[in-house]
Amino acid sequence: MELLIGQILSGLATGAIYACIALALVMIYKTIDHLNIAQGEMAMFSTFFAWQLMAWGVPYWPAFFLTIIMAFCGGVAIDRVLFRPLAKAPVLTHLAGFVALFMILNSVAGLVWDFTIKPFPYPFGTSPFLGSSLISTHQAAMIGISMVLLFILYLFFQFTRVGLAMRAAATLPESARLVGIRTGRMVSLGWGMASAIGAVAGMLIAPVVFLEPNMMAGILLYGFAAAVLGGLGSPAGAVAGGFLVGVFENLVGTYIPGVGHEIKLPLALAVITAVLSFKPNGLFGRKITQRV
Repeated sequence: MELLIGQILSGLATGAIYACIALALVMIYKTIDHLNIAQGEMAMFSTFFAWQLMAWGVPYWPAFFLTIIMAFCGGVAIDRVLFRPLAKAPVLTHLAGFVALFMILNSVAGLVWDFTIKPFPYPFGTSPFLGSSLISTHQAAMIGISMVLLFILYLFFQFTRVGLAMRAAATLPESARLVGIRTGRMVSLGWGMASAIGAVAGMLIAPVVFLEPNMMAGILLYGFAAAVLGGLGSPAGAVAGGFLVGVFENLVGTYIPGVGHEIKLPLALAVITAVLSFKPNGLFGRKITQRV
C-alpha cells in the first residue's frame, strides 16, 4: 500500500508538469485552432534564460519572475512576428511555422548554452514533505503550483473583462469584432499567457530532468497526450488529463512486468488512444455542432 500511494503521489507530481504543458497547448489551440508543437522548446528556452540570470548572480525567485515576464513578452513577439502574417494561411503553412520555431529555439539554445547537461536548483528543496517519505517538498510544490495556476486562470476567464473578451474572441471571433473586441490583441495575450505557463513548467521540471536543449521532448509528448485526453477545448480537462497521464505512467511502470522507461510512453499513448476511440472529444471535451 505504501508503494502504491508513493507511486500515485509521484505520478501526481510529474503529472502537474504535464498539466502545465497541456494547459499551454490548450490555450494556443483555443486561440488559433492549431497545436503548437514548439511549446516544449519555448519552455526550454525560458528555463535557460532563468539559468543564465542565476549564473549572473540573480537570486532564484527574482530570476523566476523575470523569466515569466520574458516568456510572456516572447510569446507575444512570436505571435506578432511569425504567426500574425500566417493568420489566413493553410494549415500546412502553420505547421511549417511551428516546425521552424521548434528548430530555431532548439538550435539557438544549443549554440548559446551548448548541449551539455546543466544542473538546475530545487527552489523548494528535496526534503520529505511534512515528514513523509512518500513525496518530497519539491514534488508537493509542483502539484500545488499547477492547481494555483488553474485557479487563477479560472478567476481570470470567469470574472475579468479581458478574460471574457478572450473567450469571446476564441469562440466567435467575427461576432467579437462586431462588439468592439480587438481579437488580434486577444490572440497575442493568449500566446503570452501560454508561453508564461510553459516557462513555469520548464523551471519546475528542470531540477528533475536536468537542463539541456532536448529536455522537454518527452514531456511535450505527455503534454499532448494529456491535452487530447482531457479535451482540447477544456483548460480544466487539460490539467486533469495531465494528472491522469502522470499517475497512469507511474503505475504502468511499477506494476506491469517488463515495462521499462522506453515502453511506458507507447503503452500510455496506446491506452489514451483506446479511450479516445470511445470519446473522441476527450474526457472533458464537448461536441461542437455547426448550423449549416
